[in-house]
Amino acid sequence: MKSATRIIAAVIAVGVVAPLPAALAKNPRDVRAAGTCTGSSTAKVKLSPENGRIEVEFEADQNRNGVSWKWGLARNGRTIASGTAVTKAPSGSFSVRRLISNASGPDRITIRASRANGEVCTARATF
Repeated sequence: MKSATRIIAAVIAVGVVAPLPAALAKNPRDVRAAGTCTGSSTAKVKLSPENGRIEVEFEADQNRNGVSWKWGLARNGRTIASGTAVTKAPSGSFSVRRLISNASGPDRITIRASRANGEVCTARATF
């Protein structure tokens, strides 16, 4: 009797736990792309739908804290935002997050970041 109870409990547990990864999964409408950098840094961009707009998330990682980067965000070749960011602990990276309007048709998003030593990172994706 105890083994039957354990089997039933295990089946119930699997039925409850199995759907959790699906619930925690990434949004299938997200668009992700790796960027390219002229030095040893890495970059990536993620575009996500958010209340009728597009959330743009860009990250550049160089594994060094306190380094200043200039960045520019363009949609279909036209700059729509720019600024500076400084890499921070613990990873020596910086992130840029912006909500932009979702224009009709495809939105080709490009983010370019550069630092004083001449290194440039660029990431592109279309939403």
